[in-house]
This record gives sequence, structure tokens and C-alpha cells, in this order.
Amino acid sequence: MKPRKPLVEVAVETEEGRVPLGIMNAKQALSLPDDIDVKVSHPDHEAGSTDNFIPKDELRRHLDKS
Repeated sequence: MKPRKPLVEVAVETEEGRVPLGIMNAKQALSLPDDIDVKVSHPDHEAGSTDNFIPKDELRRHLDKS
């Protein structure tokens, strides 16, 4: 059985606060263009239910370790 890709919530920070863009798997989040400054929920927490957000490069490092 293949390991499941973790789901993450993707959001952007605006002057009004964090705006959620949606929930996707980590690979999809990492494939978003770099010119879009997004934060993603930490993959060890439930997507859509956590306030623990990290930058895409930290997500990449976290997935490389696993």
C-alpha cells in the first residue's frame, strides 16, 4: 500500500489576516508557483483545523525527512 500524501491547508496572508485557498495534498501545495506567497498548515496537524502554518520551503524539508 502506498503511503498517503499528507493533506495541508493552503492560505495567503493579507492585511486583513489569513485567507484560506483550500485543502490539497502536500505535493500539490509544493507545485504552486513560487511567486504566490502561500503558507501551508503543518502536515502533522489536521488540515483545516490548525493554526500552525509554515512556509512552503519548510514543508519541503519536512517531507524530505520522512
